[in-house]
Parts: sequence; structure tokens; C-alpha cells
Amino acid sequence: MQSPEADPKDPHLEEVVKRATDGHPEALDQLVRALQGGIYGLALRMLGNRHEAEDATQEILVRVVTRLAQFDGRSRVRTWAYRVAVNYILDVKKSAVERLHLSFERMAEDLGLDPGPGGLLESEESILIDEVKVGCTLGMLQCLDRPHRLAFVLGEILEMPGPEAAEVLEVEPALFRKRLQKARESMVAFLRAHCGLVSDAAPCRCNRQAGRLRAAGKVDAASCDYAERPSSFRETRQVIRQVEEARQALHVHRSTQPKQSSIDFARRLVDTLGGRLEAN
Repeated sequence: MQSPEADPKDPHLEEVVKRATDGHPEALDQLVRALQGGIYGLALRMLGNRHEAEDATQEILVRVVTRLAQFDGRSRVRTWAYRVAVNYILDVKKSAVERLHLSFERMAEDLGLDPGPGGLLESEESILIDEVKVGCTLGMLQCLDRPHRLAFVLGEILEMPGPEAAEVLEVEPALFRKRLQKARESMVAFLRAHCGLVSDAAPCRCNRQAGRLRAAGKVDAASCDYAERPSSFRETRQVIRQVEEARQALHVHRSTQPKQSSIDFARRLVDTLGGRLEAN
């Protein structure tokens, strides 16, 4: 299964870059729109916060646009752009969520809380269920340190081939594989023990968490940061259980797609850089 954020190969992007560097603004707009979704998805999963991910996406796209002349064609455009994104993310200070120093142990404690009165949703299908599911998977990623989080996001969620992911991270393929395997093992162990989507014996249920968090005023159907449409815990569990058992825990992440940013990054770049776009 190809993730929508994995940005499948586009053989025309190299030509788009050439036209953009030759001063064609419509080609630059096309390039930014082709890259922004994947870069935002990467930034969101690394930083864990929508607003910080949007700011990071804009800064990364500025770097991509202003450094197009440095693209030498030895790698795919998307590979090069992701490398720019990774370097920016590794240089930027830790996000507000990262500074919470989340761990799988702390998450397990939070997920085990009693929903209490009002802790169940009236409807089996709700946008709050999806909001909680996406938020939970983002939180799980924050339990990994940055190197292992990057390996997991690139290799498991975005399904990037190992050699390409290693190139993005500028590490040896063997080191990438080692980090990815360790991240997978940690994630699978947590999900099998605590996630009701994966195991009937696990205590956590997205609909119960959604009800508890709504009762506590922490989520609101009118202002969701991550969910785009209502979802059902039961139906999501059925989808995940259709995957071979060894992959079910990892499929929780692949089946989770945060909504894209509503920001028009291409328009914002024009406003930010002005005439310098054509000069580059």
C-alpha cells in the first residue's frame, strides 16, 4: 500500500526544476505544490504540533526554492527536498511537544485512565475518534528520539525505500536499517500491549479516549487540529485486522492520515520572497 504522503515518483519533476531555475514562475508554483504535502507530513510527525509544522514547512520550502541552483540531478528531486527538510528539522530547536519528553511508559499511564462519567461518545462514528487516533499516533512518535523517529517516519509511514531513506538522512544503509528495526520493535511492543485497534486484550479504545478528552475539554469537534472526517473505532479496527498479524501494529500508523494544512504555501512563498523567486 502506498501512503498518500509518500509522494510517488514523478518523472516530470526534474524538468519542472529546470524550468523553475530558468525563471518560469508557474514551474516554481508547480514544484512547491508537488512537494508541500509530503514535507508538511514529515514536519508534523517530527514536531508533533500543527502550527510548528506549518512554520517549519514554510521555512523548508523557502530553502528548497532558494537553493534550486544547487540541485545537481544526482538524486531525485523529492529525495533532495526531503534531505533539505531533514537537515532543517535536525537544526531547529525542539518543539513544544518534544520538550514534554514523552515516553512509552508515560503514554501507557495516560491511556489507562478511567474514562469516568461522560467518557463514552454517543455515536460510534465521530470526528473526535479520528482526532484522538491521529493525536495518539503523533504522540507515540514523540516517544522515539529524533534519529529513530526519522527512520520510522521515512521507512515505515512514508514507505521510502531503504537506500533512498539512507540518502535522505546521509547515513549508511546499514545504520538506517538498524535504526528502523529498533524503532519498529519499540512501536510494535507498545501497540500490542496498549492499543485496542491491534489487540482485544489491550485497554485503550479511541472512542473511550475521545469521550474522556471531550469531557475534560481537551478536544472539540468544532476545532480539530488533525482530523478531517468522522471515523469509527470498530471500522478502523476491522481494517487493521485485515492486514497480516505481524504488520497490524505498524498499520495503525499507515492507516492514520492527518489532514493537510490549509495554508497555500506556494502563495505564501510568493508573498515572502517577492521578486527573488524569479531571480533564483
